Amino acid sequence: MILELHERDAKVLEQILSILKNHPEIEKFEIDEEPMVSLPSLEIFPRKRKVFRDRQEIQLTAKEYRILLLLAANKGRVLTYAQIYEQVWGDFTTGNENNTIGFHICNLREKLYRANPDAPFYIRSVREVGYSLEVIAE
Repeated sequence: MILELHERDAKVLEQILSILKNHPEIEKFEIDEEPMVSLPSLEIFPRKRKVFRDRQEIQLTAKEYRILLLLAANKGRVLTYAQIYEQVWGDFTTGNENNTIGFHICNLREKLYRANPDAPFYIRSVREVGYSLEVIAE
């Protein structure tokens, strides 16, 4: 028997486990699926804070990682400089953040595209607005 339970099923799970305690001959296996953000040839594992490009781990700084995760979670949507700064730095903008964000985006692009310049996704610049992560083909 295979059961797929979610957090809302906590009471049901407790009842099942109490019944199973009386039957040690029954084996229990759990699959802990880690949520993952996936794009063609790119996988982001938020719990582990790891990014893989074509199954090769990419070393990112904390800010690069947070920017990539934010863009991937909002794929296809243009995020403003203010939205990116407030989410990644956790602070309100003062108007001088564009260069800081641009610096991190430049480094992020270098790391993402170094291995494969023909990546099926790209970070699109929207002049004087912000950035978005676009998927070319899914």
